[in-house]
Amino acid sequence: FLNDDAVPNPDFVESLIDTRRESSAAMVAGVLLRADDPARIDSAGISCDRTLAAWDYLTGEPANRLDNAADPLGPTGGAALFDREAFNQVGGFDERIFLYYEDLDLALRMRLAGYSCRLAPDARAIHEGSATLGRKAAAKYRQTGFSRGYLLRKYGIMRHPALALKVAVSDTLAGLAQLVADQTPAGLAGRIDGWRSAGDLRLEAPLDQLEPASLRRHFQVRLARRNRDKPR
Repeated sequence: FLNDDAVPNPDFVESLIDTRRESSAAMVAGVLLRADDPARIDSAGISCDRTLAAWDYLTGEPANRLDNAADPLGPTGGAALFDREAFNQVGGFDERIFLYYEDLDLALRMRLAGYSCRLAPDARAIHEGSATLGRKAAAKYRQTGFSRGYLLRKYGIMRHPALALKVAVSDTLAGLAQLVADQTPAGLAGRIDGWRSAGDLRLEAPLDQLEPASLRRHFQVRLARRNRDKPR
């Protein structure tokens, strides 16, 4: 898989395949480099905490950090290879998630099924970012909000009191920030719609494989995204 706003190096596919052959991992994470600064990483996969707050692995780091980097939770959907049998076994992408966090959802289900991910540091592509819906677009906020609410219910995060409290604080403040700074309630509305759409779906997130929940980290990630999305 490769995003429509990414331009791969000539050996991108070969590097993904070579990494798959050299390991038993069913997921292989490619690397997206920033279009405005190709010496820096945009994403080398997915990181995620126990509230399912996700961020791009190694984002903002110099590309030479890839030399000795650990493997991520899963690949970003913008630069990924999956074992077909494993992909089909877990049901592939969830069709209810149109955009954003569909890769996180898939990685969580792959992890629950016992599969692992391997980083392919030489599989690189230049990534523009937000080319599909645009930066700070209400449509983007609505879709990210939908996916967020959907996954919170699907994986039962709100059944854990400590995690539920952190979600309530972080997501309420994030929605209010969009309302004040960007004059759109789309993010909050999307969360409500996503929560409703999850219906009776019930999975248990692999919390032991996720990072501890941290409000500080959560807001650092959101601030970095906002700065990243400033017009250039």
